[in-house]
Amino acid sequence: MNISELIVQCLENENVEFIFGVPGEENEELLLALEDSDIQFIPTRHEQGAAFVANVTGRLTRKAGVCLSTLGPGATNLVTGLADAQLDGAPVVAITAQGSTERMHHESHQMLDVKKLFDPITKWSGTIHNAEIVSEVVKKAVTLAEEEKPGVTHIEVPENIASLEANINTQCHSEIDGGMTAISNQLGDTILDLIGKAERPLILAGNGIFRAGASDLLRTFVDNTNIPVVNTFMAKGVLGADHDCHIGTVGLGFRDYVMEAFEDTDLVITIGYDIIEYEPTHWNPKGELDIIHINQNSPEIYDEYIAKLQVIGPIKGILHSLIGNYQLPDKKNSWYKSIQQRVSNSIDKYGKKTKAINVPGVVKCVRDLLPHDGIVLSDVGSHKMWIARNLQVYEPNTCIISNGFASMGIAIPGLIGANVVFPDRKIVAMMGDGGALMNFQELETAVRTGCKGVVIVFKDDEYGLIKWKQKLNNNEPTGTSFGKTDFVSLAESFGIEAHSISSYDELDKYLDLGLKDNKLTLLEVPISNDVNDKLVKELESFYKKK
Repeated sequence: MNISELIVQCLENENVEFIFGVPGEENEELLLALEDSDIQFIPTRHEQGAAFVANVTGRLTRKAGVCLSTLGPGATNLVTGLADAQLDGAPVVAITAQGSTERMHHESHQMLDVKKLFDPITKWSGTIHNAEIVSEVVKKAVTLAEEEKPGVTHIEVPENIASLEANINTQCHSEIDGGMTAISNQLGDTILDLIGKAERPLILAGNGIFRAGASDLLRTFVDNTNIPVVNTFMAKGVLGADHDCHIGTVGLGFRDYVMEAFEDTDLVITIGYDIIEYEPTHWNPKGELDIIHINQNSPEIYDEYIAKLQVIGPIKGILHSLIGNYQLPDKKNSWYKSIQQRVSNSIDKYGKKTKAINVPGVVKCVRDLLPHDGIVLSDVGSHKMWIARNLQVYEPNTCIISNGFASMGIAIPGLIGANVVFPDRKIVAMMGDGGALMNFQELETAVRTGCKGVVIVFKDDEYGLIKWKQKLNNNEPTGTSFGKTDFVSLAESFGIEAHSISSYDELDKYLDLGLKDNKLTLLEVPISNDVNDKLVKELESFYKKK
């Protein structure tokens, strides 16, 4: 056995099932080792695509996704997908080849300091120098990637080390227990005292609830207390959109109806919320709100986020303790109902009501045809705002949005990741024509690996979100337009059924067929962006009257 085979054996022990990447000369030994492994290596068409697939599988499973590249340009191509995983709290292990240790002291072909390059986007990075440390390095990489708060770790394997002999036993995998640690009676009493005194408490739910596997406990806590919930983009579905206490999603760059809840509340209970999801400068600009912070980690320091009480520990254990050991105060009242109704009315008014197709209308069509456990993958652009705002989500972790890093190009690789993890689910990936071409090549990977799902490309021949924001800043749009692309022909060149959509009836027809037939389908949807400005004017008018 050589070191590459030992690495693969260690990854098997950590229950890794898939590795996504691009082959190279310097990672040849690892690829050969994977040939005789139960781990399936899936070649992608770009390393960024590999990193994004690993990223999404990590988010969906809470287990480390693994991506592989060669040295130099292969490693640098991973950066965007890894940075996205790091900021969104997705567990990923990146393995990169490196040139021989015999030329590390030289300026040498394709060699650069990958560890130093990866420092800002990883929790930990290590180089394998000999066989004795392989087992420890692999276990450390997987453990740290999955440990709260999850993120990216990196293993570097020089090409001459990869083929050295390694007759060493590997360690067995040990599961990380998220913990059911009970809180103290004193702390429990303090939490309940603060909640009991509040007249209009509000829960701000974040992605950490998904990572902790605590969605069911949150719902039980809300059922018992009747405290209303607002979720971040990344926590859509943590409480079903049809729940009586669900108000809506927060995260837009302007004052939406849901922000009224923060203006009226007298206590915000953040659960699993990371500040990177939506900075408190937006929802607590004066820093005057009382806050209870419940999370695995202490919060980032912000003047606008000084918690009255920090409850640090496993979210599962904290909620379980509160539900099981205390008489929870029932805060049943109607202070938030008018806000909830305004949010709901604003969402409901979009649909097949205009001749010109727009993004919120498409979002409504997708929701009507996609089962509740179906998975939506959103790329980044103006469509992301509408998906986050208007898509009603009913089950945990069924809407994947890049938010912390907000990187374009995640949706098509994400579709591959969702297929790998949940081959029996219905899947829709939505993207703008700007983000689509950043990783469109991964449709070949999707076809080759038998992926199914519907890819929707919103076509407006511009970087729509940037144009929208430039207009919000009272500037004339600049640098946002680009040439036309025939996405139907592009998709067909990969052997994918594709249609250009000209009406909502056509959209319903081909979306329904694509979902029912379990085949990969691309729908090019020319859109009108008039709704963007209309929404802003509607909100401005409402708040002026208020």
